[in-house]
Amino acid sequence: MDKEERKIINQGQEDEMEIYGYNLSRWKLAIVSLGVICTGGFLLLLLYWMPEWRVKATCVRAAIKDCEVVLLRTTDEFKTWFCAKIRFLSLETHPFSSPKSMSDKLSIGRAVCLIENPTEENRQEISKYSQTESQQIRYFTHHSIKYFWNDNIHNFSFLKKLLYGINEIAVKVPSVFKLLIKEVLNPFYIFQLFSVILWCTDEYYYYALAIVVMSIVSIVTSLYSIRKQYVMLHDMVATHSTVRVSVCRVNEEMEEIFSTDLVPGDVVVIPLNGIIMPCDAVLINGTCIVNESMLTGESVPVTKTNLPNPSVDVRGKGDELYNPETHKRHTLFCGTTVIQTRFYTGEFVKAIVVRTGFSTSKGQLVRSILYPKPTDFKLYRDAYLFLLCLVAVAGIGFIYTIINSILNEVEVGIIIIESLDIITITVPPALPAAMTAGIVYAQRRLKKIGIFCISPQRINICGQLNLVCFDKTGTLTEDGLDLWGIQRVENTRFLLPEENVCNEMLVKSQFVACMATCHSLTKIEGVLSGDPLDLKMFEAIGWILEEATEEETALHNRIMPTVVRPPKQLLPESTPAGNQEMELFELPAIYEIGIVRQFPFSSALQRMSVVARVLGDKKMDAYMKGAPEVIASLCKPETVPVDFQKVLEDFTKQGFRVIALAHRKLESKLTWHKVQNISRDAIENNMDFMGLIIMQNKLKQETPAVLEDLHKANIRTVMVTGDNMLTAVSVARDCGMILPQDKVIIAEALPPKDGKVAKINWHYADSLTQCSHPSAIDSEDIPVKLVHDSLEDLQMTRYHFAMNGKSFSVILEHFQDLVPKLMLHGTVFARMAPDQKTQLIEALQNVDYFVGMCGDGANDCGALKRAHGGISLSELEASVASPFTSKTPSISCVPNLIREGRAALITSFCVFKFMALYSIIQYFSVTLLYSILSNLGDFQFLFIDLAIILVVVFTMSLNPAWKELVPQRPPSGLISGALLFSVLSQIIISIGFQSLGFFWVKQQPWYEVWHPESDACNTTRSLFWNSSHVDNETELDEHNIKNYENTTVFFISSFQYLIVAIAFSKGKPFRQPCYKNYFFVFSVIFLYAFILFIMLYPVASVDQVLEIVCVPYQWRITMLIIVLVNAFVSITVEESVDRWGKCCLSWALGCRKKTPKAKYMYLAQELLVDPEWPPKPQTTTEAKALVRENGSCQIITIT
Repeated sequence: MDKEERKIINQGQEDEMEIYGYNLSRWKLAIVSLGVICTGGFLLLLLYWMPEWRVKATCVRAAIKDCEVVLLRTTDEFKTWFCAKIRFLSLETHPFSSPKSMSDKLSIGRAVCLIENPTEENRQEISKYSQTESQQIRYFTHHSIKYFWNDNIHNFSFLKKLLYGINEIAVKVPSVFKLLIKEVLNPFYIFQLFSVILWCTDEYYYYALAIVVMSIVSIVTSLYSIRKQYVMLHDMVATHSTVRVSVCRVNEEMEEIFSTDLVPGDVVVIPLNGIIMPCDAVLINGTCIVNESMLTGESVPVTKTNLPNPSVDVRGKGDELYNPETHKRHTLFCGTTVIQTRFYTGEFVKAIVVRTGFSTSKGQLVRSILYPKPTDFKLYRDAYLFLLCLVAVAGIGFIYTIINSILNEVEVGIIIIESLDIITITVPPALPAAMTAGIVYAQRRLKKIGIFCISPQRINICGQLNLVCFDKTGTLTEDGLDLWGIQRVENTRFLLPEENVCNEMLVKSQFVACMATCHSLTKIEGVLSGDPLDLKMFEAIGWILEEATEEETALHNRIMPTVVRPPKQLLPESTPAGNQEMELFELPAIYEIGIVRQFPFSSALQRMSVVARVLGDKKMDAYMKGAPEVIASLCKPETVPVDFQKVLEDFTKQGFRVIALAHRKLESKLTWHKVQNISRDAIENNMDFMGLIIMQNKLKQETPAVLEDLHKANIRTVMVTGDNMLTAVSVARDCGMILPQDKVIIAEALPPKDGKVAKINWHYADSLTQCSHPSAIDSEDIPVKLVHDSLEDLQMTRYHFAMNGKSFSVILEHFQDLVPKLMLHGTVFARMAPDQKTQLIEALQNVDYFVGMCGDGANDCGALKRAHGGISLSELEASVASPFTSKTPSISCVPNLIREGRAALITSFCVFKFMALYSIIQYFSVTLLYSILSNLGDFQFLFIDLAIILVVVFTMSLNPAWKELVPQRPPSGLISGALLFSVLSQIIISIGFQSLGFFWVKQQPWYEVWHPESDACNTTRSLFWNSSHVDNETELDEHNIKNYENTTVFFISSFQYLIVAIAFSKGKPFRQPCYKNYFFVFSVIFLYAFILFIMLYPVASVDQVLEIVCVPYQWRITMLIIVLVNAFVSITVEESVDRWGKCCLSWALGCRKKTPKAKYMYLAQELLVDPEWPPKPQTTTEAKALVRENGSCQIITIT
């Protein structure tokens, strides 16, 4: 294959794909057309289901730049194929030639470095296209995104600064007809259609009609739910998709246009009363308060500030370019609500459009919902293998039927119908409906306990979860923080902690001024709102916040947008004046601080800062707060107390959240306008360290109990938080995630620097008993490797790894061979950014963990989507990203979800086993009857399939989940030793007893080949039988349904279906016992009673409908004995397999050592005998410089 013929698009992104070029081939098309005619259209269906085959069968390979069709394949583990047709776009219809269009739009405001000289680039692109393609651009559309051919890179690329379509996220609701065609062309329904046609030719009209009705109900239900989801998504997207917006044009002219006409580069004016953003835009003027709950799940309004000046030089010269992720504090995202805007001196609040349509953040979210990744679960893969096995069994029956019929000189037409009929018997038409039942019931039970599910297939996967990641704040701990106290610094020494901040002594201190100004609080409709931490801090000092009104802003040139002041009772009273004239001079006694400029909190920088000025002061003040380590590093070293590290550790070990404050006086030359343009780095340095604010984050009441339940059930728990490392470790100890006797190893990874390779320093965190000297760690304290009876207990070993986000990134990049080892015992991951949370989930999944993620929605969207079972504790729209949403914000939903998942999974196994036995029992019944050129009757099929099978399947799925989590875990796939042994043993038992009945009836003294005059019963009944069947003689001769063998096989097999239903209807330890499933018990008893009644006391009308013949009473008792023995053997064997099957298989396979299937279990075995693991205290692991790409590393002990 020529390298030119295969390209990669979206390289390095989640939707990375390989692309191949093809051209239509007429001779191939002719051959395929002939094949379609010869196969009666089946080949066309096959090519519809398989895009890869369709393209390869009708096209020939071609260079991508000249191709007519592209074939796409995802590079993920699913390797999904798609195909798309190349289309042409005429440039003449697009006004790109305007030389001023983009440059004018971008010259307003500061962020000129957004797109460098796009007009020139556009002109070059257009001239190039016009030379080569006669002013036509080639493109294709895939998953709502257009990919255009780019001659520079010789590949298709996604919307590269040249062409932008209409700014809309178009979720088209397909017509009912389109959905119907798509649903009907499902392979399963095609198979059903084939079955129905076959049964009609064989005159099985009633059963065919029943299947048609079932299929119609199934299709209508499916169409309704699919269309409902489309409509909901369309309504969610379309609600505010088209609004009127004001756009700045040349010479500051304003034009009002529809939001659908917006293109990147347009400068939009954000209205005073707010707007729901129709695109992604970056603020260049003013400030906005935005509710981003739709994207992040965070209900707290966020303050967005204008994009700072990157550099004095317009070109930026090496300075960072705008990036929506890096500069998200300056970006207004599509779909988010701008609540309020602030501006100065009558200037408008302006923003430059950077992304439109499906390329916006909301567009990407909608795309992920419209085109979800397929769920990879062993159960579903095994289900296809199971169907293939049934097809293979059907193939054997197909060949047997043909040979048997030829030997018996049967007509060709009948041979074809009967041999095809055996296939329809073996692959049950009710299988998909049966499989869905358990999940639907589980979903209903989850809804009752307040857990809502938008991806029902994931319920089964939740039954396999063996590791759950928890966010800390708002998930394990209470959402709000309480102010525990402050610890100020004076003369580079810490003072004693103080509880009360709201007092006269501190009111004019810089410490309180920092608490009063360094926040992102704002008033919305008169109510103070913002970050909960900021709110608690501001409430603690009891100050008042006032914001300038629109009129005040317009009147004054340099009005402070926000002013804070203490209440009058806190201010020291001024001495009374001698006369009234002195009153004017007392005005400065009013103590107010105006916030001049705000640098919002950045999770990347872990800090925020403000520039403020006290009313009447000439110089401005800079205040900063954030992570203590970060703040201390930006302060003058002489102002940081010597015992800073120790004091900080003492607080964090107790589980407190610690925030540091700093301050400095700014130069008097810094004016109000200069401050508006100054860079953040110029302010945030050379500060004076002022002290610490200590916040308490209490554990939720239910947290320890829930985690204990999960540990008892052998489910690992991991904490993923944006908080401080030692605080996280302390909370992990408090909630029982890390037991008191366990050791915590902190991995501190440092990136390569100054020619030195990356390295990891290993520190052992002190246990609850404080060590007198941190470096003097007793050798007995080093974790002991315990040998466990079960590999499942390995996760309970007595050491845990803890690391922060920076270390995690370095380890992922430079120590890839250590990642699996760290995943095996990593318990605390602190200071984790949202994308790092997602990477952690992936790393855990790579070692074969089934990972659950529980978060409050804020910052956890990516991780919630990526996990096998993501459960959001936020009811906001961000829960669209999460498969599960809990109505109550408590982690008690996690064990409930796992219990229901396990119950649904076991139900799926029970149904699968039952359906397999149903297929094989019916298949064998028919095969036995084919040997005497007989078959089951139409109503016999109908009775078995509708009255027995459907009733049993839909009621056996109703067992509720067991009331508590147990250490055992259900099997993850159908192809497991115990499960296969259970099915095979039941098949052998069923076949054995059916054969016994079939051959034993022939040995009876009264037996003869049945004919309408046969008299096996007494003569009085035979008169009735003879008279009632004269009319049907021709029919009986044709199908040979009525005979003693058929009656015997029908009764025995009918009981067998019910026997295996009871044998397979498992209860404890994952589901409630089947006797508590009252519908199932009632259904089985009723069916047993009915079949027993018609077998022992025949009813003429029932016998006539079911085409059963009269047999002596003695044979009826014999059949009952056969059935009772069959029931006893089946249930005994199934119970034995349940109890001793696993032990026997382990013993049988004991001669050869079995390698664990899961990577983490295999790794745990290896680490048990690894003398170098876990790393010793005070050691360093270095990455090998020469072979870094292999991720190799060496351990160097630092003495």
